[in-house]
Amino acid sequence: MKKSTIWTIAIVMGLSFLGLLFLQLSYIEEMAKMKKEQFDESVNRALYQASRNLEMDETQRYLEKDVNKTERRAFKQDSVIVDGLDGTVRHSHQFAVAADDGTVYSSFELNTFKMKPSSVPKAIIMRKDKNTLAEASKTMQEIIRTRYVYQKALLDEVIYNILYTASDKPLKERVNFKMLDLDIRSELINNGIDIPYHLTVSTADGREVYRCSDYSEEGEEYSYTQPLFRYDPSSKMGVVKIHFPEMNSYIFSGVRFMIPSIVFTGVLIITFIFTIVVIFRQKRYSEMKNDFVNNMTHELKTPIASISLAAQMLNDESVPKSEHMMKHLGGVIADESKRLRFLVEKVLQMSMFDKKDAVFKKKEMDLNELLENIANSFTLRVEHTGGKIMTDIGAIDSKIYVDEVHFSNVIHNLMDNAVKYRNPDKPLELILKTWNDDKRLYFSIQDNGMGIKKENLKKIFDKFYRVHTGNKHDVKGFGLGLAYVKKVVDLHQGEIKAESELGKGTKFTVSLPVIQED
Repeated sequence: MKKSTIWTIAIVMGLSFLGLLFLQLSYIEEMAKMKKEQFDESVNRALYQASRNLEMDETQRYLEKDVNKTERRAFKQDSVIVDGLDGTVRHSHQFAVAADDGTVYSSFELNTFKMKPSSVPKAIIMRKDKNTLAEASKTMQEIIRTRYVYQKALLDEVIYNILYTASDKPLKERVNFKMLDLDIRSELINNGIDIPYHLTVSTADGREVYRCSDYSEEGEEYSYTQPLFRYDPSSKMGVVKIHFPEMNSYIFSGVRFMIPSIVFTGVLIITFIFTIVVIFRQKRYSEMKNDFVNNMTHELKTPIASISLAAQMLNDESVPKSEHMMKHLGGVIADESKRLRFLVEKVLQMSMFDKKDAVFKKKEMDLNELLENIANSFTLRVEHTGGKIMTDIGAIDSKIYVDEVHFSNVIHNLMDNAVKYRNPDKPLELILKTWNDDKRLYFSIQDNGMGIKKENLKKIFDKFYRVHTGNKHDVKGFGLGLAYVKKVVDLHQGEIKAESELGKGTKFTVSLPVIQED
């Protein structure tokens, strides 16, 4: 699959996932906003009802107190008047309500009954005469109307008392704070809110007159206020203020069920990104493996061709078989077989590491001695190119605990790369150096070769990766050398890093743990 196709699929799927995540977050935000609005409305409604209940309680107290007092000041007067001309008897009731200063709030007179007793037999009174019933009904209506006027007069007295005396009292005397707290809690529960809140009551000018015992300032930025006795003069009003420390948790509880969907979407996005990364990595590995197969084919063909040619010459009867010729052909077959075996071993070594089948036979060695021995074996090869090897053995405690074969291969690979990637325009200078500190032992291999570009430097330890150097036979390889080096160093609890500048050379530094003596 082409990279452009993979990128197109990745972008479309990525935008789809991001769009889905955006919609979910927007939905959660809208739900939280709606929950907050419902919460605000419920709290304000509860506070309004609690303040109204407070005013009604005060009114009820004045009714219980002042109606009785006013009723005691009310008076009534009954009278019976007999008309001397026709003997008619007329009953009347007079009611009045007056204030302490003599002001009459209400006064009225009711003629309740009139008749001629001498002319109406008792038996006739008991009959269901239409005129008599109508007159009795009219009399009852007047009694009810009179009672209404009387009660209204009593209430007028109470209202005047509330207007001119209740608002003059201090807020502490007008409000039972404990009952107000209980009333607010009850109203909140009735509106579906059952979470802790903190309460304060203050005057209109901001002087606090009450604070609940467990008051704290947490969540005070989201507070709700409600005026008390809101129709009193503004200077006489009170203000109740509440806030909810756990309001955010309450709002969050309404959208909590959406959290798993966000988590799953996030997991899908991460999985998708990981999948795309793996696809690109596998594509790169596939390309590198193709390069590896091509390089391996080329590398293996050379020794095979040499061996095949030597075998043909041995079998060709037309070629004279002198002792020198036989020795030369045998040497060619031996050298090319050794080279072929080395190439196969390199592939098998990496295969063993991948399968974790490699077994190290570690033993105590001297790094200084090991490095010098390998440098001596490379001297002829380096000098053959016109170069030289310099050593700076500075490590004092140079004992290491390593597998001799694999660790020797590490040094061989690093030095072999220095020779292979030398700068053809100047003699090769190879510097080997050792030093140590309290905890680590170090050695470095530095050359003045071709160098590596900065963007390629971080990839050189990847399996099958090779820095492009042109189509030169002497720098062909499998891309396994440095991957093998890093693997061996890591398995010895060591570290390796590379420093390079294009055109000036490369330096590899390896650090190993120092053997701790008992």
